[in-house]
Amino acid sequence: MEASSLYQAVFNSSPTGNYLLSPTPEAIILAVNDTFLKASGRRRQDLVGVSLFAAFPANPNDPGDTGETALRRSLARVIETGQSDTLPAIRYPIRVELPSGEVRYDERFWNAVSTPIFGEDGKLVCISHSTNDVTSLVRAEAARSESEKRFRALVSASAEVVYRMGPDWTELQQLEGRGFLQDARDPSRLWIDDYIPPEEHERLHEAIRLAILGKTVFELEHRVRRVDGTFGWTHSRAVPMLDQHGDIYEWIGAASDITKRKEAEEQLVESVRRKDEFLAMLAHELRNPLAPISAAAQLLQTMKLDEKRVHHSCQIISRQVRHMTGLIDDLLDVSRVSRGLVELNQVPLNIRDIVGNAVEQARPLMQSRGQHLDVRVPPDNDMVMGDEKRLVQVFANILNNAAKYTPGGGHISLEIGVHESEVLVDVVDDGIGMEPELTSRVFDLFAQGRRSADRSSGGLGLGLALVKSLVALHGGSVTCASAGNGQGSRFSVRLPRLFKDRRRHQRHAGPGGFGVSENPLRVMVVDDNVDAASMLAMLLEASGHQVQVEHCPLRALEQSRKTAPQVFLLDIGLPEIDGNELARRLRSQAETAASVLIAITGYGQENDRNVTVAAGFDHHLVKPVDTQVLASILARTDATRFPAAHAASDTPQRRANERLR
Repeated sequence: MEASSLYQAVFNSSPTGNYLLSPTPEAIILAVNDTFLKASGRRRQDLVGVSLFAAFPANPNDPGDTGETALRRSLARVIETGQSDTLPAIRYPIRVELPSGEVRYDERFWNAVSTPIFGEDGKLVCISHSTNDVTSLVRAEAARSESEKRFRALVSASAEVVYRMGPDWTELQQLEGRGFLQDARDPSRLWIDDYIPPEEHERLHEAIRLAILGKTVFELEHRVRRVDGTFGWTHSRAVPMLDQHGDIYEWIGAASDITKRKEAEEQLVESVRRKDEFLAMLAHELRNPLAPISAAAQLLQTMKLDEKRVHHSCQIISRQVRHMTGLIDDLLDVSRVSRGLVELNQVPLNIRDIVGNAVEQARPLMQSRGQHLDVRVPPDNDMVMGDEKRLVQVFANILNNAAKYTPGGGHISLEIGVHESEVLVDVVDDGIGMEPELTSRVFDLFAQGRRSADRSSGGLGLGLALVKSLVALHGGSVTCASAGNGQGSRFSVRLPRLFKDRRRHQRHAGPGGFGVSENPLRVMVVDDNVDAASMLAMLLEASGHQVQVEHCPLRALEQSRKTAPQVFLLDIGLPEIDGNELARRLRSQAETAASVLIAITGYGQENDRNVTVAAGFDHHLVKPVDTQVLASILARTDATRFPAAHAASDTPQRRANERLR
């Protein structure tokens, strides 16, 4: 075979697309092999003798089509230098004319090598231009690159730490993400141990061993060292990657920071525990006073007692009812304060008076336990702005708390310190003290220290929670400190100091007890509970008032038009019509429009009070009725609402005549 024929056979059978170009700027196609014709979808007669750039023109509508420009520069370099030139994967779309006449450009990528061919005289004869269609490879690489970019974007956007581990978990191959972990590898031991606290090692190693053995997904929640050096919690999940033989060659995993979730779970468990303990304490505290009440009631009912024993039994009942009422009031107080339903009646107050009243309330408990109280107050009348009742409640709660947790014969001190912008009240005891963990949560709802089985110390864990909320409502703060068990405690209350008005705030107190009234009133008690109505009527009559009792609200309405009572004590939960509706009807009739209406109810929430006020009530008392409060209301009614009633000259004979009407 002649050399020219052999060259042509080799040229046409080459697996690489090739054509010969004239060494001119127009690059006329002199010859083209079969491989290129197949790759480009063209015929030889359409290409030979035609300029390469006319045969494969650029797309005038595609600004990104720079293939022709790059190819022209490459050929120019070959002609100029006489050396080969390589173009790696240039984008060179191919013009395609469809049978319909429509023209489109098929995006293609080519590797090209242009090699100069010289004649015997050393002159450049032509350029051998070899091409390789790498479109599929370029697109695969672009897809891989895009997938990698999306993966990294996903990792950056999530809170996950992504990792790749060696087959036996001793080698970290990759760790990235927004990250809460740190790379702390130590080649002398199992790498993962650098991340995990020692107490978690055994559990973690066992989970890894089982996952490797079973070639299954590794999944575990465990503690882990974070970037800041602290230990948190992570949920880690890794999938084994298997080779063609089914062996693990690496693990791909992700770790999530679940520290906040675990802390919330622990807080929930603690909250449930404290709630259960509180309910147990509440049941205990409420059952305690029920026992003497029940015994006294049975005694009064079944035995014939002398006056002294009757009086003693009544005192027991009254004392235990007050105790139960106090517990229930504390519960309602906490509910109202925590929901922001408490409105303060703030006026200028002398802090010495506030503390003095609180000491009066707490002193009986301290005296009964033989404790010594030392009170140190400044000589000046330093003022604060606040609600008198609530501030007295704050300091009484703190003093009572100190008394409960200080053994008999112990010492308690209260000292008032006046600073430039605040008043500081410190209550210090030498009692049982508390652990540091308790001082940090002693003002939380239901929080209490350890108590003996008989629960002789402590209450429901409400008092100090109320203290914190009430002090905060006054713009102040309260803190607790203790050196530890048996080292006593210190409670410090800070309140803003009032400068503008240092005058002593004058207070007007009501009567000290439910004694005999100098100005008796006509009172109607309406309650479907016969026993409750009878006892209240007896109490009012013992104070000299003229009392009429009704159990049916409609009959009460009818009788009120005849007797025109000056004061009504109305139960709210009545049959036929409730107490609120009865109040509205009493206000609408002339005989009782100006009467004083007092609601007697078991409901004491703020919304309940709003409803009774809207119905026309003047006062809202919660069962069991505080007799001193009721006496104070009736005393004020004597003097202000019905001054003309004094002229009635309340004699026993007149009261007897009135009852017969």
